[in-house]
Amino acid sequence: MITVWWEHFPLVEQHEQARRWLQFTANLGRAPNTVDAYGRGLEDHLAFCVRVGADPATARADVVAAWIGDMHQRPNLRSGATGLADATIQQRVIAVRGFYDFLVEEEIRERNPVRRGQSGRRGGRARQGLVRRVEKAPWIPSEHAWERILRACEREPVRNRLMVTFAYDGALRRQELMSLAPGDLEPAWALIHLRAETTKSKRAREVSFGATSAQLLVAYLRWRGERFGRADGRLFVSESRRNRGQPLGPAGWSKVVGGIPERAGVPQLSTHTFRHLRLTDLARAGWSIEEIAQYAGHRDLSTTLKYTCPGGSWPPSCTRPPGRCRPTASAAWPPWRRRGDHADGC
Repeated sequence: MITVWWEHFPLVEQHEQARRWLQFTANLGRAPNTVDAYGRGLEDHLAFCVRVGADPATARADVVAAWIGDMHQRPNLRSGATGLADATIQQRVIAVRGFYDFLVEEEIRERNPVRRGQSGRRGGRARQGLVRRVEKAPWIPSEHAWERILRACEREPVRNRLMVTFAYDGALRRQELMSLAPGDLEPAWALIHLRAETTKSKRAREVSFGATSAQLLVAYLRWRGERFGRADGRLFVSESRRNRGQPLGPAGWSKVVGGIPERAGVPQLSTHTFRHLRLTDLARAGWSIEEIAQYAGHRDLSTTLKYTCPGGSWPPSCTRPPGRCRPTASAAWPPWRRRGDHADGC
């Protein structure tokens, strides 16, 4: 049985059906972050039910609607605005819908009060769900902004600079980057082997890295060997006194990136920006949408379109394959963006 951190979800732990559902979700092999997000979403819903005196076993759609309205009106401690982020509300509604599906399957309820939307793609009538999905275009740094980011990275230690170049070259998600082990790297061919268990789609894939990353990798492994001995376990380890030599977690990467926006003057920068930028550059380099989807680990091509073409349309120049299935990593630094000129400074 997969361990669930019940101390994070006291109301879920106390509610028999809620506890069973979250444990059931964890046992299915969902990613730990997914289980945590579902637990937080259900915990919030149960807390609202307690406040209004509703029982989830009998709650109707109006209770769910009131809960959604409450999330829209709460103060957002992170941004200072009113209301939780649309993506947060959407995620919590999906979690609660799964919980009510479980209650229906267990014959505790007859119907699910969380209505599903319908796209109408197959000729059916489109129907909006309880929460309108708001899809914002990802922020792609301009040439000037990218140069400022690289200049800000010059102050970072070799470990952090290697994380930045790997995140860009491989279009890596945060969990994929922090799960890398020395054995996942093939320096002779400039390849990174991503294990299935570390990816969001649970599919193994290979990505490449460039000459700058190779140089930083050599420097980092030499530095790590002098400080911590054999390079076993995770590739990136903590340098702090408290966790010295321990694997660096996803929060560590977020902390590294969190210090760059202020120095570079680009508040929009996030851990995902490097991935967005890499996929966009591959499209500009002439890769086909299928090749970019494979490189990114996307199951759905519509996701690739969203990441690489914010407008939703695929440029005519990107409809043909570039003539080779996987170019060398130097394609990650297109000359017209002059990223290669600044790579050594990062």
